[in-house]
Amino acid sequence: MSELVARTGRHQQRYEDGYRLIAGCIPFKYRNIEENGDEATEQMVEVLMINSTSGPGLLFPKGGWENDETAEEAAEREAMEEAGVRGDLVCLCFMEALH
Repeated sequence: MSELVARTGRHQQRYEDGYRLIAGCIPFKYRNIEENGDEATEQMVEVLMINSTSGPGLLFPKGGWENDETAEEAAEREAMEEAGVRGDLVCLCFMEALH
């Protein structure tokens, strides 16, 4: 198994109008919470959040979108780097927020 090495620095990251573009995801899975024989009768959605390194609180995995990757690839990379999870991207949406 190969070791994942996080990318560092911002020299390869995308910027638009002076703002750094980021990509992230909301990792989730369905869990059966009530079973009737072999059949699941109810499911619950479990969402994964990570600890913030810059203070108290939880957040979703996210980070810089780099020049050599698509938004999907950046979101997948950030989920692996920050939370250690892999999965299928279900929905792609874009949101604008200035901080």
